[in-house]
Order: sequence, then structure tokens, then C-alpha cells
Amino acid sequence: MKNVLLALLPLVLAAPLAQAQRRLPLYSGVIPNATPSAVQEITEKASDGSERVRQVVQPELVVYRAPLDKANGTAVIICPGGGYESLSMGKEGYQVAERLNELGVTAFVLKYRLPNDAAQPDKTQAPLLDAQQAVRLVRQQAAQFNVQPTRIGLLGFSAGGHLAASAGTHFAQPLGPNPGTTSVRPDFLVLVYPVITMADSLTHAGSRTRLLGATPSAEQVKLYSGELQVSAQTPPTFLVHAQDDKSVPVQNSLLFYQACLHHAVPAEMHLYPKGGHGFGLRNATTKDDWMERLHNWLDANGWLTR
Repeated sequence: MKNVLLALLPLVLAAPLAQAQRRLPLYSGVIPNATPSAVQEITEKASDGSERVRQVVQPELVVYRAPLDKANGTAVIICPGGGYESLSMGKEGYQVAERLNELGVTAFVLKYRLPNDAAQPDKTQAPLLDAQQAVRLVRQQAAQFNVQPTRIGLLGFSAGGHLAASAGTHFAQPLGPNPGTTSVRPDFLVLVYPVITMADSLTHAGSRTRLLGATPSAEQVKLYSGELQVSAQTPPTFLVHAQDDKSVPVQNSLLFYQACLHHAVPAEMHLYPKGGHGFGLRNATTKDDWMERLHNWLDANGWLTR
């Protein structure tokens, strides 16, 4: 009997973390920019065993509340990557949320809608609508989650990095029919091997095609090229990329960093010579832990102060 209890102990200890999670629908009523369709959400296992989601119809936030003894009032909304085709919810979502909880940060993994002509009148707007609503919702319910409404950041990987960068540069005129008065501007950005530009030579072709179509106009290319939308009001930004990234060239991060410099936006960038694309929390080619660098940056800017 004693051995059975000892075997169950790890499950008992892990239970509070699982119970602390909840799923929060982004919209309480009609979902904007949505068309009734036969599209159904697909959840599958990625090659590394983590969860991957496609064809999102009901966008939501998966809440990871920081432990009460560590919570510092900062929140981060995580935008998983997947080329605007799928969402790497495990590797670039849940695992990251757990690391942020260790820093006292409450995390929200955003399951945002992916561009889909069958389910959306304007597929170019659906992801950004959801990202803006996520910031709005967390800010409106900040007290409920024990976070401060002026300490809400966005963290995005790959195409999720493009979405986070878009949210950090397109907040002045929020999308949607009834945007309300709550600001959708993130207080800081964390961009990890992000897609930034839509320019032919440097963009991730799959992300651009899925978001803008096969033949985007020059106006669309400019509008969704993050480096061309940076202003003095763009939030402070932390960037991570690998020089040998064959999917999303490192110049994407360089362009955004240079734009931040031009507009006097505080920015910090960490580049690795190797690591490729999609390494998530751990770049196996180095002993350096970019999450520790992020820890230092958050601390230096006062976002970890209780």
C-alpha cells in the first residue's frame, strides 16, 4: 500500500497545475469576420509528440496562472507558430507558458484563427482580430487574473511572431465592428524566429500565401510587412533568431530591430550562429538558454517586480 501511495504522489503534486488551467473563449457572442461553414477544427500530434491544431473555428485562450507565491502581475499572451497553416500549441505554447509561470508571469496561450477563405470573409484580418481581442480581454479582466493592465505582453514564434509584431504595430485603429475603448496595444513584444517582412526575397512564402493569397497587392505587402509599420509607439521588443534559419531568414529579425532603432524603440536581440528554425524553448546547438536572456530583459524593465 505504501508503494502505491508513493507511486501516486507525483500525480497528486501535479494536479494543482492542471486544475489551474482553463479555456477562455475570445468572444462571448458572435465571432467577427466569420462565415458559417463546414470547416471543423483538427487536433493532432506533431512529430515531437506535442499538440498541433489546424482549422481553428472557435478562438480561445488557454490560461496558465502564475503560482500565488510567485505572481508579479505581468501577463504574456503566447502566439504559437505554424506558418499560418497550423498552431504548434505544445512546443510553442503550453511548454512556454509553464516556463513563464516559473518567472511569476501569468501566461495565456492563444488559439487564434488561421486564414481560411471558406470560414472568413477576409482571411487577412482574422488572426489579427483574434490577437487584438486577446489583449483586450486580458486587459479588461486583469483583476480577475491578478495581473496589471499595463503589463501585458505578446510572445510569438515564427508566423505567430508575425502576428505579435502586427499586433504591436497595428493597434491605433483596432479591427472589428465594435472595437470599444480598451487599448489593444501590447506593453512589450517577444519575437522568436519571427516572420516579419512580406517582401519576396526574405519572407516565408507559405505564411505570406496563406495570409495574403498568391498574388498580394503592393499595398497588402506593405501593410503586413512589420518592419514598415514600426513607429515610435511600437512596444519595447525582444528578438531571438538563428543565423542558419532556412525557413525564415534571420534578416526578418534584423529588419525589425533596425526599424526599432530608427524610431528609438527599446529593443534587444539575441542571435545564434546555428539552431535552424522552430527550436522552441531549447536551441540544441548551444548551452545558452534564450529564456534566461528573456528573464533578464523582463527583470531589467521592471516587469518581474512584485
